[in-house]
Amino acid sequence: MSEERLNELKEELFHLQTVREKEVAQQIKEARSFGDLTENSEYDEAKTEQGKLYTKIAEIKNLIENAVIVTVSENTDVVGMGSKVTVHDLENNEDDTYEIVGSQEADPALFRISDDSPLGRGLMERKKGDTIEVDAPAGTLKFKILKIE
Repeated sequence: MSEERLNELKEELFHLQTVREKEVAQQIKEARSFGDLTENSEYDEAKTEQGKLYTKIAEIKNLIENAVIVTVSENTDVVGMGSKVTVHDLENNEDDTYEIVGSQEADPALFRISDDSPLGRGLMERKKGDTIEVDAPAGTLKFKILKIE
């Protein structure tokens, strides 16, 4: 993942461990004040929320601990991490520009594709002018690389 994404995860973890954890603890405290815990739906909901929170905190901690920072490629001759690649879809006769990012940052709606995705893998280490074939769930797609930034 990028250094930027790692920092976002650290900020989210800090927020969850400080602000959100206190909010959930307060919900549990309020729910306890309603009396019998065996028939207290507010208490059950608050405890469920606490479980979800702790699961999310554990997931983020794991991501941070196992993060591998990928440096953005400055080379515009070859597609690498952080490259913006303009491709021509040979079947649909359309051009699109994609940014190659780590899986944690991928967002196809914003044309940010993972280097692990079929198209991302197909583009990596390729050059301007190369034609690639990508095996995707929809079938084999063909693209020509027009520009690398």
